[in-house]
Amino acid sequence: MLRFWPLFFFIIPLVEIYFLVQIGEQIGAWKTVLLVIVTAVIGVSLLRQQGLRVLLKANQAMQAGQMPAQELFDGLILAIVGVLLVTPGFFTDALGFILLIPSIRKVLMRGLLHKFVGSVSFSQSSTQYRSNQYTEKTQQREDIESSDKNRTIDGDFKRED
Repeated sequence: MLRFWPLFFFIIPLVEIYFLVQIGEQIGAWKTVLLVIVTAVIGVSLLRQQGLRVLLKANQAMQAGQMPAQELFDGLILAIVGVLLVTPGFFTDALGFILLIPSIRKVLMRGLLHKFVGSVSFSQSSTQYRSNQYTEKTQQREDIESSDKNRTIDGDFKRED
């Protein structure tokens, strides 16, 4: 995946230039520039709203003694959205607006967790998840520890001062 990043930095500006030229031919250059500025302003204001909402949810989860996993992921995605929205162009703005939809971010989080962690099961609260692989390893460790508690080790010792 990392080997494709330079390709993204080459293709995305070309796509942006294409859309800017096409839209500029249809509505005019100044209207296109104005439209880019308006989409950036609207996007940043929506980003600010959602960022504050995610911050509030994360604070509530931490006060309840839970790990705010969904909120941390949302914060990371919202930081990326901020970069996309202030980058001039229609393609990055469209991507940013799509990622502002909370249900899209949840689907993205589940997909990434499934890819990197393995099979993941979500509880009713979206901030709590448990990896089945982690659960199996934890259970094996607990079985070993409980069998060690029932075993007595005989030995001698000598105290040296």
